[in-house]
Amino acid sequence: MMKQSFSKVENAVYGWQGNPEISTKIPYLTVNNFPQLGLLTSLRFLEWVAENPEGVVSLPTGKTPEHFIKWTQHILEHWNSPSVSDIRRKFGLDLPEKPVLKGLQFVQIDEFYPISSRQHNSFNFYVRKFYIEGFGLDINRALLISSEEIPLYEGKHFSEVFPELKIDLSLRYKDCRSQKEYIQQQSIYQIDQWCSEYENKIREKGGIGFFLGGIGPDGHIAFNVRGSDHNSTTRLTATNFETQAVAAGDLGGIEISRNRLVITIGLKTIVSNPDAVAIIIAAGEAKAGVVKDALENPASNLYPATVLQQLRNGRFYITKGAGVMLKDSLDNYYLKGKWTTEKTQRVVIDLCRKLDKFGKNITPDDLKNDEYARFIPGISEETVPAVINQIKAKIDLGLEKKKNQRYFHTGPHHDDIMLGLLPEISQELRQISNRFDFAVLTSGFTAVTNRFVIKLLDDVIRFLDQDKIEMVYYPDFFQKGYKHKWDKDVYHYLNKVASGEPHERERAVSHRIVRVLTEIYRIGSVAELKAKINEINHLLHHSYDGEKNPPDIQRFKGMIREFEEELVWAHYGVRVKNIHHLRLGFYTGDIFTEQPEKERDVVPVLEMLRRVKPTVISLALDPEGSGPDTHYKVLQALAEAIRLWREEENLSHLKIIGYRNVWYRFHPAEADVIVPVSLNALASFEESFSHCYLSQVNASFPSYLLDGKFSELARKIWTEQYQTIRLLIGKSYFYENERPKLRATHGLIFYKEMDVDTFLMQAGELKDSMEGPVH
Repeated sequence: MMKQSFSKVENAVYGWQGNPEISTKIPYLTVNNFPQLGLLTSLRFLEWVAENPEGVVSLPTGKTPEHFIKWTQHILEHWNSPSVSDIRRKFGLDLPEKPVLKGLQFVQIDEFYPISSRQHNSFNFYVRKFYIEGFGLDINRALLISSEEIPLYEGKHFSEVFPELKIDLSLRYKDCRSQKEYIQQQSIYQIDQWCSEYENKIREKGGIGFFLGGIGPDGHIAFNVRGSDHNSTTRLTATNFETQAVAAGDLGGIEISRNRLVITIGLKTIVSNPDAVAIIIAAGEAKAGVVKDALENPASNLYPATVLQQLRNGRFYITKGAGVMLKDSLDNYYLKGKWTTEKTQRVVIDLCRKLDKFGKNITPDDLKNDEYARFIPGISEETVPAVINQIKAKIDLGLEKKKNQRYFHTGPHHDDIMLGLLPEISQELRQISNRFDFAVLTSGFTAVTNRFVIKLLDDVIRFLDQDKIEMVYYPDFFQKGYKHKWDKDVYHYLNKVASGEPHERERAVSHRIVRVLTEIYRIGSVAELKAKINEINHLLHHSYDGEKNPPDIQRFKGMIREFEEELVWAHYGVRVKNIHHLRLGFYTGDIFTEQPEKERDVVPVLEMLRRVKPTVISLALDPEGSGPDTHYKVLQALAEAIRLWREEENLSHLKIIGYRNVWYRFHPAEADVIVPVSLNALASFEESFSHCYLSQVNASFPSYLLDGKFSELARKIWTEQYQTIRLLIGKSYFYENERPKLRATHGLIFYKEMDVDTFLMQAGELKDSMEGPVH
């Protein structure tokens, strides 16, 4: 890759990197953090606009372009300010005058179909809000995708033609069996025609001149999923599970996104202009695999982004985390800097997997013949056994029985602690000298669907009508009685789990729902209670899927999740008073969430630390840009609270446990402690999840890694981690071990154990990787 093929802005960034050799098939630039990714993209966009003031642009939707949008607006609004002038100078954006965006011709990339463009979760709404209005573009020069404006049979509305908002694309090719199918078939043909005309309009403009997009978990760009033809054009099409899982958050659940089609420009649409600047941006280690596939493989339908190989101005802009699996990054990791024990462990474990050989069978020649293992200092017959013993020592730490500890287990969302540490915590809980408090830092309302709430409310009405919720008739219930016996709801429910009475479990849940509604709405009577339930039901029935709920409904949904968390830990004897729901204020459900603030988000955590005075704190420790951004923001609130607490207390004794769950996993070399998980523990884990996290059993918002419950994915991760370690240290270590716990092991949990200084340093590094300075 010749430096001269970069633009001035790109050259500036390339120079800061030290002009590294780029071995990939598509050029890429690496920046330190997500905001800097947005800044680089914004400056390159403005650089292009200055040369093409009436050019054709396609810009992305969702969370991906958050910092691109914010930086573009900031730079244009403060063009001549000292700070922006300094940024422009550093990045080589030496323009004679400020670019004007009004002349640009916008092309919408994709859209769900069908969906009303008035809905806030439609891409059409997003484009009009953030680009047409936000950037001051001329809507009359834009090509937009609006379901209402796509003609259907005899001018019908899409809700008439597709009343369930489901489309059977096989009608393109088969005979119709009813008038309904005929109308739908003819409408599909008209949609196809509209898509062809949309494509022609783009071509008439000369094709897209500046394309900016993200990359999905399957490698998709726009909605061109894995397997898409590189010659594809604008079309109505289905998506795959990975894409549907990501879209579930926008559409109100996988039940909706699984059946919703999309209209998308094609891969050929993106590259039809040979002079186009096409940039894919990716942030975080969770994207590292798809980035590697896109950049290092020859052009293939399996990797949609490889189509950018056709463009001399095709680029990837990535964060360091997104690039960790690239050969360039691996070369840098292994060939530069001091060789460490972690490098040795990592390369030996990876070599076992690569060769599919047990550790005891890895020879010095195997190490010397490997691209990276050959750099292990002093390779000998003892190299691999030393690594095996180091991993066994981590397992020994996971077997230690902890006593006289005060645990403060924290999670960003309900179920995070369980999915990360339940088998470890269940062992700790058996020691009577240990004390426990659990805190969930956000209310988690976005994980509860309207359909689930409607079902719960219908149950309450049914039990009220049957006089099965007797507490509402106690004289002082609506004044103060509802505040008492919240533990009893938990006990009632779990009793009926034990006795196998699902109807009674529903009644126990209804008791809690009545208490929650009374607290939120200050209900004064049974009649008021029924009226409020009917009002909420009416609101939810008339809300579109994925619509942001009003604050009272958000609180209601959050308190449902809080009950679920109480049920889990009550399995192990933890009382409601030891489970804390902090409901930090940065969690709003908006597409671009706020940053944590000290008074609102840090002080409540600090007050908990002062009160609990833990000796051990657990927290979710995900890498940059992996998992929901709530994880990162909660981590920063915790880190700041711990830092402030350290100014008041001597924390030299405090241990920090950093866990991961379904969003990302530790490499065994990264982990400090490895916890064995028995088949019995796996069964208990699955049963607890299914009985307690009622809103999650149907997996409405699944991970793209598995079409199922989070508990199933966690179990899959733990068993895969066991298989990795078993390959290194051998099967006999487990099934012939003198310790019953190890003989019963069929899964492993990895976590890091840190002192306060080490944790605050790692949290600071993560903060820099997410929010660090411009340069």
